[in-house]
Amino acid sequence: MSEPGVPPVVGVFGGSGVYNIEDIGDATVKRVDTPFGEPSGELVCGTIGGQQAVFLPRHGPAHQLPPTEINYRANIDALKRQGVTEILSIGAVGSLKPEYPPGHFVIVDQFIDRTHAREKSFFGAGCVAHVSMADPVCPRLAGTVAESLADLGIPHSLGGTYVAMEGPQFSSRAESELYRSWGCDVIGMTNMPEAKLAREAEICYVSVAMVTDYDCWHQGHEDVSVETILEVLYANADKAKRLVQNLLPRLSDRKTRCSAGCHTALDTAVVTPPEARDPALLAKLDAVAGRIL
Repeated sequence: MSEPGVPPVVGVFGGSGVYNIEDIGDATVKRVDTPFGEPSGELVCGTIGGQQAVFLPRHGPAHQLPPTEINYRANIDALKRQGVTEILSIGAVGSLKPEYPPGHFVIVDQFIDRTHAREKSFFGAGCVAHVSMADPVCPRLAGTVAESLADLGIPHSLGGTYVAMEGPQFSSRAESELYRSWGCDVIGMTNMPEAKLAREAEICYVSVAMVTDYDCWHQGHEDVSVETILEVLYANADKAKRLVQNLLPRLSDRKTRCSAGCHTALDTAVVTPPEARDPALLAKLDAVAGRIL
């Protein structure tokens, strides 16, 4: 039996402003059907610096999907069906700390999930599983991303807490101050349940949070609005594309499963015994959990 997670295939979720990645070699465009519905768009599959890659714009190719309407399960399932073993998640965020100004990148390592209107698991009645989310970001990937950002001269921080809000409205000032009191570093709308589903699918996950604004807590700056963040958003998108080109070749030499356990996250997660599992649900889980089911 082949080693889980080998060979490495890198999936890239492009967030706001990142709707395509240039210089993908041997690119093919694929529409992938999933048991969980339609993903955000067509997948662009090819190579970057010799590393196999799959790109998917999270909000759709023309930003048609608001955060709540993104089919996170279909997106993760579609990447898994293309052999993706690690995910680079790129997204725009608001900063909750003065030391993270617009243009700064935060490689987050923790999440607080405040979303409430999204499907958050592939599992359910008929096959129950509880994956650990104690360390939701792959430390191996996070360290490699930090190395790439340093080489590119892009201001960044390694580590930080991302609070995921439902949206699509931005925070009230009271909410922003509440999250700051919790010690959160950045606020966004899309990394949950994305990170949870990646863990259930046994895919390494790393999130690069690109700061566009100070949310609404900072008295010395305008309240956040679409108009005020667009200029920073597009500048960040150019940096993100440079990151992808620099990062992916660094990930091509992994010969064994992830040392952090990402590729075997389901080993002790499923609690429903085989004789009690629902065959219909198992059929839907053929890609994300086929290794153990």
